[in-house]
Amino acid sequence: MSKQKHVSETPATQYLRQHRIAFTEHPYDYVEHGGTTESARQLGVDEHHVVKTLIMEDEQAKPLVVLMHGDCTVSTKSLARQIGAKRVEPCKPEVAQRHSGYLVGGTSPFGTRRTMPIFVESSVLELPKIYINGGRRGYLVGIAPQVLAALLDARPVQCANAGA
Repeated sequence: MSKQKHVSETPATQYLRQHRIAFTEHPYDYVEHGGTTESARQLGVDEHHVVKTLIMEDEQAKPLVVLMHGDCTVSTKSLARQIGAKRVEPCKPEVAQRHSGYLVGGTSPFGTRRTMPIFVESSVLELPKIYINGGRRGYLVGIAPQVLAALLDARPVQCANAGA
């Protein structure tokens, strides 16, 4: 039996425990620019079930969170149209970190420094289980995707482009 690698608390895991959300811990060896392809490979899970947390902003520089399948990209034009914005674009890493309180590569939608509107690719909610960042590079948590809508009030959108 292999020994489970201990992962210390993060604002995300504190938030999940505080709200009594069941989750599993999945640490892996973080690889710079490895993204969800690397985490899925190390954990032996389908990259489509690994959900990335992206901090973006609208034309007024108001931040928002987009939760997307690991093997897809965000159509910012489609997203902007659905949320009533003129334009949506990714935040610069330092700006994303300031809004979320997390390092890029370790951003979780749970326990963010600032409350932001959250949008989730609708097909993510249809999966039986997702793996999403637990608030640290090299650390995913496994949860039921319905938690995203119930706990975070994540609004479903359809803005996925196939291929990360």
